[in-house]
Amino acid sequence: MYATLQELHSYIAFAVLGLLLIAALNAFAGLSAKRPFLKKDRQIALIALAFAHTQLVLGLTLLFTSPYFEAVKASGMGAAMKDSTLRLYVVEHPLTNIIALVIITIGWSAHKKATESSAKFKKIAYLYAIGLVLLLSRIPWSAWLN
Repeated sequence: MYATLQELHSYIAFAVLGLLLIAALNAFAGLSAKRPFLKKDRQIALIALAFAHTQLVLGLTLLFTSPYFEAVKASGMGAAMKDSTLRLYVVEHPLTNIIALVIITIGWSAHKKATESSAKFKKIAYLYAIGLVLLLSRIPWSAWLN
């Protein structure tokens, strides 16, 4: 089950990164063109948000079923913080990604409260882009691309 979840988590990660990039670029394009915020703009942002939240649920399930989590339970958090691999998989990756998802969700919620199209585009563009950068910063690239 762990291997299947890990593979699914990796595949959906590509989709999440791509969709967040598309949503942010679409919002920046709408902002620079000063066009009205349309239903398609909302749908693009919503799909990116839904995939990101699905990825979070998969990631948390993966975390709590992983051998890394078992190693932390066996050795303690102090030992895990001294091991860079354990620290990445059990602390840095999950925590940074949760923060990124909170920022993305704030972007979604803030755009709904905005009344002007430019404000809607700004909220999505900047907050989705910040979330995307945070996600990219904590991907275990060496393991992911192998």
